[in-house]
Amino acid sequence: MKRSGTADLPLHYGHVPLWLAERMSKLGFAIVETIAMEFSTSEVISKLSNPFWFQSFGAVMGMDWHSSGITTSVLGALKKSVNPHSKELGIYICGGKGKHSMATPQELLFVGEKTGLDGHNLANCSRLTAKVDNTAIQDGFQLYQHNFIVDNKGQWAVIQQGMNPNSQTARRYHWHSQDLKSFINEPHTFIYGENQGTILNLTAQAATKSREGILELSKESPTKIMKEMQHLSMPAHHDVRMEDVNMKRLGAMLWTTHENKPEDFQELLLLKGMGPRALQSLALVSEIIYGTPTRFEDPARFSFAHGGKDGHPFPVPVKIYDETIETLQRAINRAKIGNNDKIEAIRKLSQISRKAEESFTPNSNFGALIQRERDESYKYGGKTVFGDAKPPKSKPANPNNQLELF
Repeated sequence: MKRSGTADLPLHYGHVPLWLAERMSKLGFAIVETIAMEFSTSEVISKLSNPFWFQSFGAVMGMDWHSSGITTSVLGALKKSVNPHSKELGIYICGGKGKHSMATPQELLFVGEKTGLDGHNLANCSRLTAKVDNTAIQDGFQLYQHNFIVDNKGQWAVIQQGMNPNSQTARRYHWHSQDLKSFINEPHTFIYGENQGTILNLTAQAATKSREGILELSKESPTKIMKEMQHLSMPAHHDVRMEDVNMKRLGAMLWTTHENKPEDFQELLLLKGMGPRALQSLALVSEIIYGTPTRFEDPARFSFAHGGKDGHPFPVPVKIYDETIETLQRAINRAKIGNNDKIEAIRKLSQISRKAEESFTPNSNFGALIQRERDESYKYGGKTVFGDAKPPKSKPANPNNQLELF
């Protein structure tokens, strides 16, 4: 196993409204179930250990695309929806925020009893990952959240987050059990956060002598220098800007879903009847499920599925969100009885969008795209934490030009 990396995010306070929390649980569960069904539970663990994918996952669910709140809300939603189905799904989510993080070892012992896994070893791994990130890496961030996700084969990921009140930022640490050789020798897969200046990192290779007298976390001696981990740093601004997204990818997806109909593509016939806006959201959810790691370098792009609860880039289109959940759940239910046709169509949706990128040239009409989403939000039951979306006071002069990103 190894620490898979880290992420730095602006520190946000506040709550997730019930209307969004319930939908996040349903969509999060449907996405996890589809990944497990189409690939494996190990693939779910692997994706969760990647901070770029995790941030994109939170953005596609309508959370604030860049904030620290994604960590708490996404994992809380997943624990609520996944754990009642853990036996058949083969995935268990333990821990949480604050006092719930302290219960992780006991929860893992319970998982061990139910699955036959070594619960004591899992609990020990939980304690060690928390100790490394809270004590061995003296970067000014104090942990306040710790989640341990494990499948019935013993593969696991840890996602934990620390807070630095002085800099008003949070740092998220990701671990992955695959290939980890040592808890104390550059073990992370990702640390997600901004550069805060000089830190004392007792897990770095160069700190071998320093840590020998400080940490007794493992009997093994550090022997291997691991590759530099991936690192994601999110900006402080709330609004989604052109530089935050891959315009070629966003524009190709919009062209695929708005300038074509499902019946234009033989592979998408089973999605016939879905409108362009619903296909837009489904295409981004499809990419979350089937996309390769390099597709998640711009998490902000995935906020164009269901907006953001703070209104950036636009209000959450509740009716579209519900249609996404319903479409994905129907596809899963068909696949469970041997009819993979609809879930195959969902897979093809993002594949066709990727294919369109090859000959796609975007333009800079980004502001008009966001304005159109905001103007039309009321049609789709748009909501934010501030209230419901209202019709625009005046009609756009030429609405047909507003999606021309190509």
